[in-house]
Amino acid sequence: MTRSQGTPSGAGQDRPWMNALSRGRVPGPRLPQQRVVDGTGPSTRSVHAGTYQDPVTGAVGTPVFQTSTFTFSDDTYQAFEQGDIRDVPIYGRYGSPNQWAVQEKIAALENAESALVFSSGMAAITTTLLALTNRGGHIVSSRDVYGGTFNLLREDMHQLGREVTFTDPVDMDAIRAAVRDNTQVLFFETLTNPLLKAAPLVELGRLAREKDLLLVVDGTFLPPVCLRALEHGAHLVLHSATKYLNGHSDVTAGVAAGPRKYVDRIWAQMLKFGGSLDSMTCFLLERGLKTLALRMRAHSETSVAVAAFLAGHPAVRKVHHPSRPDYPYPWVHEMAPDGFGGMVSFELDGGDEAALKLLDRLRLPVVATSLGGVESLVSLPFNTSHSFLTRRQRAEVGIAPGLVRFSVGIEDADDLIGDLDQALGGL
Repeated sequence: MTRSQGTPSGAGQDRPWMNALSRGRVPGPRLPQQRVVDGTGPSTRSVHAGTYQDPVTGAVGTPVFQTSTFTFSDDTYQAFEQGDIRDVPIYGRYGSPNQWAVQEKIAALENAESALVFSSGMAAITTTLLALTNRGGHIVSSRDVYGGTFNLLREDMHQLGREVTFTDPVDMDAIRAAVRDNTQVLFFETLTNPLLKAAPLVELGRLAREKDLLLVVDGTFLPPVCLRALEHGAHLVLHSATKYLNGHSDVTAGVAAGPRKYVDRIWAQMLKFGGSLDSMTCFLLERGLKTLALRMRAHSETSVAVAAFLAGHPAVRKVHHPSRPDYPYPWVHEMAPDGFGGMVSFELDGGDEAALKLLDRLRLPVVATSLGGVESLVSLPFNTSHSFLTRRQRAEVGIAPGLVRFSVGIEDADDLIGDLDQALGGL
């Protein structure tokens, strides 16, 4: 196979820096057939960046490369010799055209050198944290992280030789005090689940630079058309691509994006853990990403309208949303000027009993876990995402009785508000 027939540019002998001790890294991996649309807006990148332009058929969209392995060539052997096998089609777990297409699209949206997709968001988190820490290392994180993440950090990291300290995600004094001589990673979420606490990314980035730490951010609640964490001090940004990035509740996937020197380390760890993403799921994720900017605009605008309605309803005690005047983390407005996503959480006066009645009365939102799909989803943290916590522990992180988590979809705002109105009226 010649270079013009599909070998990635820059591999093997075409990389003079491969034999230099001061060698750098090129973006990607990227095939010559993939579209590069630098300097364009988020909608244009969502549609075009990374698309594989098939030289044989002229297919407008990326074809599905449903194969587990690829024919060897001279470039393949050079890649093994030079150590750049991530850039050459060899084996599905190492990388494939479908993986590279969706990775390039996400990297373009994040303004990152490289991205890597995984079989789930938890695969991305586990692989990244273990790739960037050593035995005897220490991680500073938050009590408010996603439940699966919290369980990984609390139950498994110590068995793998890593220590973890949990702090309040918005208390910089507590976070700074938690840093030790063996701390290696700060790990926080842009917006927490379900109270939407906004991590002070700029200050966290400043602390990371001061202490020579890596700042890893889970940006699931604020995808890159809303907030690009790498531009605010993060070294790496992770997503559960199951949520907003795909946006259609039909894919389970994860992603890590950032400088290639870090993503390559994570890729090497992923090879051993095996959490790679199959070609068909990559195809679905890439398709979902094409409408990301449009969907997020609808999610954000409708969530603001829903939050405003809820704040004025007598059955609602409190609303958690960045658009509200009493929202206590104003820095998120500067970091995410184009919207805050579709999550709204609110507390009912009647407690958990009233919240359960509300779910029974709602007609449009689906009562289900997850978030970020085109359809609205509603759930109660006390009996789902935070059911493993005691009442005291839920109170410590601010989860009050009667808390409802509402993932606002892209339905018409008037319809969602009308449904909420009738459901709340019967409590």
